[in-house]
Amino acid sequence: MKPQPNHAAVAEILATGEEIRTGALVDSNSAYIAEQLELAGLKVVRLNGVGDELDRLTAVLKEIGNRADVCVVTGGLGPTVDDLSAQAAADAAGVGLHPDPAALASIEDFFRRRNRPMNPSIHKQAMLPAGAEVLFNPVGTAPGFQLMIGRCGFFFLPGVPFEMKRMLADQVLPRIEGMLGGRRDVRRIKTLSCFGLTESLTGERLEGLGKQFPDVQLGLRARFPEIQVKLYASGADETRVSAALDQAAVWARERLGDLVFSDSGEPMEAVVGRLLRGRNASLAVAESCTGGLISHWLTEVPGSSDYFRLAAVTYANEAKTRVLGVAEETLARCGAVHADTVRDMADGVRRLAGATYGIATSGIAGPTGGSAEKPVGTVCIGLAGPGPVLGYQFHFNYGRRSMNKQMFAMKALDVLRRELLGLAHTP
Repeated sequence: MKPQPNHAAVAEILATGEEIRTGALVDSNSAYIAEQLELAGLKVVRLNGVGDELDRLTAVLKEIGNRADVCVVTGGLGPTVDDLSAQAAADAAGVGLHPDPAALASIEDFFRRRNRPMNPSIHKQAMLPAGAEVLFNPVGTAPGFQLMIGRCGFFFLPGVPFEMKRMLADQVLPRIEGMLGGRRDVRRIKTLSCFGLTESLTGERLEGLGKQFPDVQLGLRARFPEIQVKLYASGADETRVSAALDQAAVWARERLGDLVFSDSGEPMEAVVGRLLRGRNASLAVAESCTGGLISHWLTEVPGSSDYFRLAAVTYANEAKTRVLGVAEETLARCGAVHADTVRDMADGVRRLAGATYGIATSGIAGPTGGSAEKPVGTVCIGLAGPGPVLGYQFHFNYGRRSMNKQMFAMKALDVLRRELLGLAHTP
């Protein structure tokens, strides 16, 4: 790629495939690539999607080639008849398709190392446009390739997310850095993860950020049940960009307070795990309405065995009494969804596991089962630890059982986070 005089480098992303075009498959690849390209100093100006139709795919590649500096394309590199990215790229560049010996050797090596037979149709993946540079795929069968079309440097990658991410990091981003040189801005992103306010209320608290910090852009992302505050800054001077972003982050944190549980994009379960590990503390969980969701989230964190001891999904009242030792008179007097019941559950699972802390949930996730006294969306959360055993009752109703369960689980983890940090508990 030859730099364009006085031309700031811009990038586009193209996702291909009928599944993308029809909405049958959610295009998470483009969002990931856009974030990585922005961090690499490019301005992503368009996200495109097109189906498996050769003429339209070829036309889109030509259009992008006339207006962008860099484009990352995903999908269409497989062995079947509807995998058309290589042919479309060749047509858009006005060249032919040829077997590439290096690409074929990498495919054969992939199958050989796994002791798997290689079907004849796989050879199609080694057919690349003339003049293309192979991008080797260490975790899949389809090699990618780099090709100039018009003024734009294209990078064609597989649509399989873990293959795409590996190749983007190992091969595409280093090549882009070499291609663009000094034409890249310094771009930085800061993510504040929050829990406890809606997206609109979070935005209201941050009104005036743009006026206070004109070099910083604000974006809000609802990643239920959390809200992510995204702060973006770019410019030629790295010191100035970083300083502006840091100052804006401090300003935002002051207005959001302890609703911010992470300033590095960590999920709540990772934050809680880090706090437990830092105190050499352990945790056990008793779940009723959340059905094991809290335990699942906690064990998704690598190294959670350092602090996570035991989980019990005690859905039936009989399980609450037999496994956790909840008194039958408590259940008879209060019912399963009550602060007294979850206190007993949390204390019981803590003693059962010999853990430092125990948390428990019991609630009404819906869509049925509610009452005037305890409507759908009611959740009780118990917390047992070195101090007094605590019980809380909250109400959230998002109209869907799955969303209610996610909110219940997140709130339970937030109750524990606040306890570990000595923060006040929010209603």
